[in-house]
Formats: sequence, C-alpha cells, structure tokens
Amino acid sequence: MMISVPSAAAETKDPAKDRKQYHTVDVIFRGNYMEGLNGIKYDSFRIPAIVRTNAGTLLAFAEGRVKSKKDYGNINLVYKRGTNNGATHDDWSGLKEAVGEGMGTWGNPTPVVDRSTGTIWLFMSWNAADKSQSGGKNPDTGEETSKVSAWGERRVFVMKSTDDGQTFTGMNGESKPTDMTDELLPKEQPDHKKWTWDAIGPGAGLYTKNGTLVIPAQHRNIYSTDHGKTWKVVLMSDAKTSEATVTQLPNGELYRNDRPTRTTWETDDGDGIKHKRRWVSRTPDITKKFPPSAPDDKLLDPRNQGSVLLYNNTEPDAPPRTLFLNSASTESRTKMRVRVSYHEAARTWERSRPLSEGPEWPPVDIGEEGGYSSMAKTADEMVGALIEAELSTTETFSILYRKFNIPWVVNGCTC
Repeated sequence: MMISVPSAAAETKDPAKDRKQYHTVDVIFRGNYMEGLNGIKYDSFRIPAIVRTNAGTLLAFAEGRVKSKKDYGNINLVYKRGTNNGATHDDWSGLKEAVGEGMGTWGNPTPVVDRSTGTIWLFMSWNAADKSQSGGKNPDTGEETSKVSAWGERRVFVMKSTDDGQTFTGMNGESKPTDMTDELLPKEQPDHKKWTWDAIGPGAGLYTKNGTLVIPAQHRNIYSTDHGKTWKVVLMSDAKTSEATVTQLPNGELYRNDRPTRTTWETDDGDGIKHKRRWVSRTPDITKKFPPSAPDDKLLDPRNQGSVLLYNNTEPDAPPRTLFLNSASTESRTKMRVRVSYHEAARTWERSRPLSEGPEWPPVDIGEEGGYSSMAKTADEMVGALIEAELSTTETFSILYRKFNIPWVVNGCTC
C-alpha cells in the first residue's frame, strides 16, 4: 500500500526563507592514496557518518578502504574530529583510527551521542577478509571471497568514547571493540528466513526525548534504555528493506526511512504502486515493532542509502522541520537533494533543493558527487552533511563536508 498523504494545503510560512543563505563545501576525507595513517594510504573513503558531541565537536566517520572502492577486503573504520563547527579545512583533525585490526572488513559506522552522559557509542559491522556480500576477488590478496551464507559470518561490534571522541574503547574499556553478535543479531529474519548478511545503519543513531539510544539496523532496531549498559533488539514487521536511517518526529513518533531490498525495489505487482522509493514506517514506542513499511511516493530512490534529521527549532515562530537527504532519482546516485517536511509526522515534503545548487567544489579532480550521506545539526545551528564523491580520473572515492543553513534549503523549489 502506498503511504497516505494529507490533502494539499496552503504553503507553510517559514521565517528562515527571508534570512541570509549560507553554504560551503570542503573535502575532508581524500582518497586516491592521499591520506592515511599507521603506514596505510587509502584508495577510497566511503560510507560516512557524522554526529555532534555534547562539547560541540563534530565526529566524522568513514570506511577507509585500503586497495579498492569495493565494499570488502581490508577496510578500517576511521574518523576525524572537527572543531569550530567544521567552518574551515583546518578545523578538522588529521585522520584517526577507531578500529583496523586484521585484514577483514570493519564498516557501516553508526555513532550515537548520549546527551545525558556525553558518551559516544559507535556501532559497526564486520566480516572476515575471505567473505563478502556477493562474492568477488579480495582487492588486497587477489583471492576469491565467498558469499556470507551462515549466521555469524557477518558480526556486530560496539565501541564507546568518554573523552569527546579522542579515543574509542570496547564497552568495558578494553582496547578492542566488543562483539555483540550473540545479543544483537537474531538467527531469523522477520520473514522467518535464516539471517546471513547484515548491515548496521549506516549513518547516525538517535537519542530520543526520553533518553533512549537507538541504532537502526537491517530488519531491526537496536536500543538501550539504560545509557548503554545493556542493549536490546526489536524486529521490524517485514524484511522488505535493508539499510536504514532514523529520527524522532515533531509529534514524538519514531520514524524509519529505509533503503528497499533489490527484490522490493524491482517488484512490479501491477497495482500502480511505485516501489522505487524510500520505504518508511513510524511507531510511538521503540520497544515495539514498527508497523509494515510502505513506499513514500515523493522520495525517489536508486536503491541506495539516505539520511534523515529532525532540525530542532530555536525560533519561536518557526514550523517543525524534518530534513531528508538522498539521491532523488530511480536511476542515479548523483542527484543529491535535501528536502524539508513541515508536517509533524513527515508525511509531506514541501520544499527541496539539489546540492548541485551549492558552491562549486574547490578541488578540480572531484568528479561526481553522490551516494551515501549523513547529517548532523552543528552547534551554530546549521547542517553539517557528509556526502560521497568519486574522483573523476581514478575511480576512487572521497568524502565531502557540506555545511548549509535552513535558509539555503527552503529557498529551493516546491518540488
């Protein structure tokens, strides 16, 4: 069933429309073996995630892919710390490593900040060097990988930081990430098929108004009601989607916005419903199952990741604003567009603007921008967004940091 949309109403008045617009862009993770640490230079940086700490520091995470842009092989989880709201390139630290042990794949960074304690929790997925989602040659060794086909070959790990992202440790202070697979990866999917491949996030998690920590994951949500001492799982109602982004809406509901699986995306059941869309669901209680997801007709999707953010307002006369960023296309990952919803349940998307209308990128070697993304509200009340970008001459990936304000977004189109 297509998601219901309220009837058309008068355009919402947003006082931000009359304020000065702001938008800058920078490359903060540069691929093509131009950045590295611990003796490793990285071919590509992909799968970004960004959060703002209680101290106002920005933490930008990415997968550092050693020999290839492919999503398997030797991949480390790296990050940078941004001060001064990431205003200039010099406000970002050098490359730091959260985890890079072994030759396997550490990926899908999904951080969340506990606003009560200040602890930054970092969830991730892992698989061994000889495994991958679909098979293929390991770019580091040249040897064939086998497809993940059994429960536990893809695993869930957790780290935390109590020093504003200076360092990360396991849950109990140990140097290595804590393996939480047994607790957080069910043996059976919602459709009762065996659980093999898995994906945490990727992107930012959520700290709710009542202090619950939420990590979106494939077919489920991971949550904690005791500041990370224990973590629990609640399944989704179906297995039609995979990677997910989550926020709390102005009306208090929890909102999941998911990438459809290939089968879901390609389905044509003759009922007129367009499946090449983002699939969404809402619930008032994170400890209960979300209702079945449904496609949002406004949100075109090329079967890729997206990011959602509730922009909490400080202006007394401002409407509620929920932002969504993805490639607004059914064919390409390079049509990045940010949308704003004024609806308390994000059932309509009143205005949008393509990122291509922002400033030109200073580096001449950046080719096409688009793919995975992540957003956070900065301490100076702007939006900091990380977006993948492919280098035009080498087919390696870098990550851009765009910083823009609400006036820039709402001066887009009603489309």
